[in-house]
Amino acid sequence: MLVDSHCHLDFPDLIQNEADMLARMADNGVTHALCVAVKLETLAGVIGAAERHPNVFASVGVHPDNADCEEPDEARLLELAAHPKVVAIGETGLDYYWHKDAPEWQRARFRTHIRAARRCAKPLIIHTRDSAADTLRLMQEEGAGEAGGVMHCFTETLEVARGALELGFYISFSGIVSFKTAESLREVARYVPADRLLVETDAPYLAPEPFRGKTNQPAYVRHVAEAVAAARGETLEAVAEATTQNFFRLFKDARP
Repeated sequence: MLVDSHCHLDFPDLIQNEADMLARMADNGVTHALCVAVKLETLAGVIGAAERHPNVFASVGVHPDNADCEEPDEARLLELAAHPKVVAIGETGLDYYWHKDAPEWQRARFRTHIRAARRCAKPLIIHTRDSAADTLRLMQEEGAGEAGGVMHCFTETLEVARGALELGFYISFSGIVSFKTAESLREVARYVPADRLLVETDAPYLAPEPFRGKTNQPAYVRHVAEAVAAARGETLEAVAEATTQNFFRLFKDARP
């Protein structure tokens, strides 16, 4: 049994083949998926996917890359997070790759999400790119450890992983961990304790080997888990069991 802890089922590449996508999930032993929001304007599609399928859950948040969109305040996030299928706040965080001026609006938005997560006691889904120092600093300043959460699609250093783990966060690996050039990331995968490990696809992006370059889908989380298992010298079954237990421990509102 596997869980895709982060995907975007509402995106056009996936929603147009929803029935086939869900069937492929089942065929590969992927029992649940978390459909993650990136802006409020498309939240209806995220919630809709979760409402249509008992094994799909949703989050509420605005991705740090999205500048021209509704800017939520704490009250708005709390209102939306009250939906019974919403199990997390995010995707939130900082991304200085596309916004190299390190804009203050990103930091303010991230703080808003952390405060909302603390108030509604739902975990955070955190994105960080070229911004690890500021991401960890804001997490510490805002008490993100009180809400808990996951560093999704982790591609940072071992030192950054240690910092996140010290705050009580989980570390999630995507298909990148299977890439031939990702040995440093596999080192992190070996380091992360079994009870803090998650796997994801980030579908429709970042398909793992042997599907690299193709449209990703939740069924492929099996290949992510296989790459993590190989890096750790463990069986697929052991990684599947640990990451599934971790998912339901972290996202308490998704528990059966």
